[in-house]
Amino acid sequence: MATEDYRSASYEIWQAMAAGWDRERSWMWEASRAVSEEMLRALGPEPGQTILELAAGTGETGFAAARAIGPDGRLISTDFAPEMVAAARRASERLGLANVEHREMDAERMDLDDDSVDGVLCRWGYMLMADPATALAETRRVLRDGGRLSLSVWGAAERNPWASLPAKALMEHTGVPPANPKDPGIFAMADPERVRSLVQDAGFAEPRLDEVEVRWRFEDFDAYWRYVTELAGGIAIVLQAMPETDREAVRKLVERATGDYRVDGGLELPGVALNASAG
Repeated sequence: MATEDYRSASYEIWQAMAAGWDRERSWMWEASRAVSEEMLRALGPEPGQTILELAAGTGETGFAAARAIGPDGRLISTDFAPEMVAAARRASERLGLANVEHREMDAERMDLDDDSVDGVLCRWGYMLMADPATALAETRRVLRDGGRLSLSVWGAAERNPWASLPAKALMEHTGVPPANPKDPGIFAMADPERVRSLVQDAGFAEPRLDEVEVRWRFEDFDAYWRYVTELAGGIAIVLQAMPETDREAVRKLVERATGDYRVDGGLELPGVALNASAG
């Protein structure tokens, strides 16, 4: 897919995902908070600092930073999808966070001055961007001397069955070949060496890399299937667009594949995120 076509499609996907992410924000935060907490430890936000969050989605990771930087600090919470920005704004208002500025922003084309922020957070964003190298160079540009970047991407597909099993089932049913591993997507930055290279080529020091394990728990397969078809980004859009008979065939393949992950009547699917931090 051409770069601009990909950007347009990605925009539509995350606009469409915003309502579900907003609805399920508490569950998603509890399932993945270990990743964000490790990102914040690596960033080390301090009172009075300005922190930028890229691809913030519904905003929870940045909100944790907002509490750390206090009333004299400023969190700039951004996403390129206006519906995600709106969802994050509603949440920060409910939480009473007065130090948060919400902005629609493309991480590859930031409307920010050079040397204007003290730290940057980006959870599961760079891997989905059309040009992560440009986004990382922009990140380096807006960071002040001594500022830090803390990011997370997903590790290898085989270590993330919560995401890879539906993708495999979809390929099996449709015969579509696997994507180029460097094309934008959930596993586009699963190779630690690619993460290291992208970060250093953008002008950062060699990053520290840490693996963070997560567990996605679902009360039953139906709950997992709702997640896949309503919240799981591009694959959710593909499944929603399929004829019902094809979607049901994929569902059966996925249900069979998740058999090894049944626990106490529900499902527990493991995952591994790859966190990186650098100054």
